[in-house]
Amino acid sequence: MHNKEFDAIIIGAGAAGMMCAQMIATSNKKVLILDHSAKLAEKIRISGGGRCNFTNINARPECYISQNKHFATSALSRYTPYHFTELLDRYDIGYHEKTLGQLFCNQKSQAIIDLLDQLCQENGVIRLMETSILAIEKTNARFKVETNKGLFDSDMLVVACGGLSIPLIGATGFGYQIARQFGLKIIDTRPALVPLTLDQSSLQTFSSLSGISFDSETKIGKISFRENSLFTHRGLSGPAILQISSYWQHSEAIKINLLPGEDIKSVIQDNRSSTKRLKNFLHDFFSERLAESICSLLNIDKQLSQLSNKEIDKITNLIHNFEVMPNGTEGYKKAEVTKGGVDTAYLNSKSMMAKNVDGLYFIGEVVDVTGWLGGYNFQWAWSSAYAVASSI
Repeated sequence: MHNKEFDAIIIGAGAAGMMCAQMIATSNKKVLILDHSAKLAEKIRISGGGRCNFTNINARPECYISQNKHFATSALSRYTPYHFTELLDRYDIGYHEKTLGQLFCNQKSQAIIDLLDQLCQENGVIRLMETSILAIEKTNARFKVETNKGLFDSDMLVVACGGLSIPLIGATGFGYQIARQFGLKIIDTRPALVPLTLDQSSLQTFSSLSGISFDSETKIGKISFRENSLFTHRGLSGPAILQISSYWQHSEAIKINLLPGEDIKSVIQDNRSSTKRLKNFLHDFFSERLAESICSLLNIDKQLSQLSNKEIDKITNLIHNFEVMPNGTEGYKKAEVTKGGVDTAYLNSKSMMAKNVDGLYFIGEVVDVTGWLGGYNFQWAWSSAYAVASSI
């Protein structure tokens, strides 16, 4: 295959890459997408239990973690969740809101993949899947990309190949490699939105709780999330745990309020004369198994009328300040996203272009912008893609 010339080459046929490609192509530009995978946008396909949690109506800069907490502001304000839902409305793709502003497809997530694919095709985007990139260089203001399917060159190179999370569907660190090649710094990467693991002795203590899910508030310092938590045979999971995992550092304890919105101390005080056993009383608030486990952890099971003040404090502390010390995470294989990535100090927040390399752009998960759980990371993909397209 001989040299093919394009206005833009996009590396990565995922959410950010396809969104960006079709938007650039609407202005009569020749766009090529290259991807090493055989399948399009696998992350979209598996997200939201196969229903694709494609955005969150509450998306705002405070819901993103980055070394520069203001970096995402410009892109997010110019392409909002409502812009994306307008697009879905235009193509008659139904969706619904679940808890906490999360929007999901009514159909399978394939509907979103098909829409992006259709938009790319309608605008003449050329896509090559199962393509290995052998070398990238920049000469005379143009990028030359050498692949196993020939040599391509373009004015612009957009890196949209994601992070390290879920290697099973093809995630690699290739985007960071390109960034380093062109002199950009990488903020240390690690798994985020990921289940946490506990050491053997903690697991033995909590073994009776495995499989129990409960409303909770997880807390590290001033950061807190109220959603369900889940004890697993390896540690802790559930939305509240995944959320706090993005803020967790090794050898740091997490506090879990097992009964947010209640004050167990005053409820016990109000029932001080009751002959009800503690276990039965706790069963009013928790599942039977969780109530039993709390009693055995406390080593208390007597009638409420027999509890001492010291015991009431002990119960209160365990229920509202349950402290766990994770020993690690389930790693990239279970992480929904990668924290860290291309240092935003090297990127223009309006255009996503590298400050030191004309025509080189980074969007989506490869950038050091990590959203909360619940559609925020897809919104960043759409918004950062739009930032590139609108700057051209």
